[in-house]
Amino acid sequence: MNHNAYICRMENDCIKCSVKPKVAGVLCECCLDPSKTNHATVQFVKGDMIIKQGNYSTNVAFLRKGMVKIHLAGPSYEQIVRIVKAPAYLGLPTTFGNKINQYSITAISEAQVCYIDIDFFRNLLKANEQFSYGIILELCQNELESFRRCANRTQKQARGNLADMILDFATNIFESDTFILPISQSEMGNLVDTSRESISRMLSEFAKDGVIRMTGKQLEILNKNSLQLISQNG
Repeated sequence: MNHNAYICRMENDCIKCSVKPKVAGVLCECCLDPSKTNHATVQFVKGDMIIKQGNYSTNVAFLRKGMVKIHLAGPSYEQIVRIVKAPAYLGLPTTFGNKINQYSITAISEAQVCYIDIDFFRNLLKANEQFSYGIILELCQNELESFRRCANRTQKQARGNLADMILDFATNIFESDTFILPISQSEMGNLVDTSRESISRMLSEFAKDGVIRMTGKQLEILNKNSLQLISQNG
């Protein structure tokens, strides 16, 4: 955990928490009440590492607020796998797998994370069938989405992958056609397997063609149909 992070005391009552995951809605108050003493809420700033690859995993992490990037150290450089926004569990496969973090997670905005005691979380899974089913369903959906992204990145050209990323930001991250890009052009290039220079050139081309408008780091989609066509044609 980054030294800039600090323990946040707000909303320590999980029963009254306004941003708890949907799957937790099946848990009764008697199940949630002990969580007061089995979790710690930590505040992060942009650039803070929330989970570090190679470290021993001792807690379940739940992203309450903000956005993060999941990235993995490869043979030559770190690869950004995906962008995740709150609310979402972080690192469940690696936490319940071999207990060693297989990737890193870094805040790309101010973020708030609940670290939940892993034994307490295991007991919740054992005692609550609906809660366990919800967690399994979430893991399956994330895995299928990872497969889809992998296929797109390897089979589409850079323009199609960039269009995919912009549409994903608009639809799934910001839920708006106007937003501030949450990562740098270098990180965008890493995410779609191309160079920063190529990202800059393609963004300029999209703007010239009237598909988007760029104002600093703010991006506005002007013609979503054209952007979807670019995505589909790859």
